[in-house]
Amino acid sequence: MIFNQLQAFRQTLYDTLGNARAALFDLMDAVLVSVSLVSFVSLSQSPVFRRQWSSTDAALQDSQLPRTKLLQVLVKAMPTQVQPLLVGDVSRWHRPAAKTLKDRTVTGGGDSGSSVGHSYSTLAWIPEAQGSWALPLRHERLTSFETPASRAAFQLKQVTRQLSVRPLGVYDRGYGNASLINQTADIEADLRRRLASNRCVYGAPPPYGGRGAPAKHGPKMKLNDPQTWSVPTEIVAVEDAKWGRVRVTRWSTDHFRKSAKRPMAIIRVEVLETQDGKRRFTPLWLAWLGQTLPPLEALWRRY
Repeated sequence: MIFNQLQAFRQTLYDTLGNARAALFDLMDAVLVSVSLVSFVSLSQSPVFRRQWSSTDAALQDSQLPRTKLLQVLVKAMPTQVQPLLVGDVSRWHRPAAKTLKDRTVTGGGDSGSSVGHSYSTLAWIPEAQGSWALPLRHERLTSFETPASRAAFQLKQVTRQLSVRPLGVYDRGYGNASLINQTADIEADLRRRLASNRCVYGAPPPYGGRGAPAKHGPKMKLNDPQTWSVPTEIVAVEDAKWGRVRVTRWSTDHFRKSAKRPMAIIRVEVLETQDGKRRFTPLWLAWLGQTLPPLEALWRRY
């Protein structure tokens, strides 16, 4: 049955490709079965590429991918019995020596240093709770007029509008800021983001005192300073077969300074005692924003 489903999916995908679809489909298969891509020429020598070398170039030059239809085919194949898990991230292709490459931007920074090249934004579907499969739904280059947050919000919106259920979008700490929060306000998706340990959030503002403009922010909470932490809303301890004894703490109705109208739940995940008693892990900070907060026992596992 699984083979029949795969065969039907491949046929639908093939029918959607348009011009030069036979050569393009073979080229896609060659990419999938190749252990490593040494060169473009090596793809033409793959056993699944049943054409001459010239067809590799023709497959790319003559084809015009119908992106919207392809996305519909991919999303339709996603089961919706459980909440779909979508993961977004940005990757960088450093090209410091390619001085004539169009629209290069400065990438990187921080401990890894910076360079120039192209950046690519990817939104992938994670089909299994256990395993390393990540199936890309959208993969696009960032232009010099975009930011990772703006492209991530656009990609999430494009996928979400095709789904019949509300998905969960998960992002790393590079997206743990007000920018992505504000740009996803009209998207029907739950969000879970990792936060850097040096981030600051603000509690709910105090009641209006009757004079001046109403306050937008409450007490400031520095994630790396326990002295500033407010009283948690909920604390649970769980025994995990992989991580050991874990404590999960939640604070509610906190927000970033520049997204005061979108409160979040702040989650701290701390491994108290590992299975082997030797490893030590830095506490993990998460922010959750959505309709119905999952139980803390399960919420942290889907990061």
